[in-house]
Amino acid sequence: HSACRPLDDFLAAVRGGSSRVLNLYGEPGIGKTALLDYVSQQAAGCRVIRAGGVESEMELAYAALHLVCAPVLDRVDILPPPQRDALKVALGLSAGPAPDRLLVGLAVLGLFSDLADAEPVVCVIDDLQWLDRASAQALGFVARRLFAEAVGMIFASRLPSPDLGMLPAMPVRGLPEADARALLDATLTAPLDERVRDCIV
Repeated sequence: HSACRPLDDFLAAVRGGSSRVLNLYGEPGIGKTALLDYVSQQAAGCRVIRAGGVESEMELAYAALHLVCAPVLDRVDILPPPQRDALKVALGLSAGPAPDRLLVGLAVLGLFSDLADAEPVVCVIDDLQWLDRASAQALGFVARRLFAEAVGMIFASRLPSPDLGMLPAMPVRGLPEADARALLDATLTAPLDERVRDCIV
């Protein structure tokens, strides 16, 4: 499908040592998660970190960031002490006053950069609109500061996210009719009346 070509280019750039950010957006059920699945499946040779927003956790500061960082917390000690301490407090690993959000963002950027020294990193975030505010700000901060690292960040949301500013965005639209019919035909297990087929398409 034509929507996959920009994603292939995204992955090729990351594998080649470049940073890439992309915000997929479109109405609910249009196929954004399927495209994120495609990215995850095609990211051979990359470290894939995947997380998603959960509506019931929107009021819990750093809940989504915890999902992002949990698989790589064994590397937190490579960070400068102020960043390390801020991230540990944000993720509930240490006690302390509310952490400086700049330090939290720098800590995540540092973790991604460290991981990318070993292999390209692809961070996949679904349902960006349901992320808690603190996590969305931290991930947006990281996305805007990627430069020469082999790190790709791809987000899916219902609308272009203000946290991603002027970073690249791609609308996800419905399938062309011919593709929709081909998809339906591929899943049918019994004959279907043509009028019903038209309604489904």
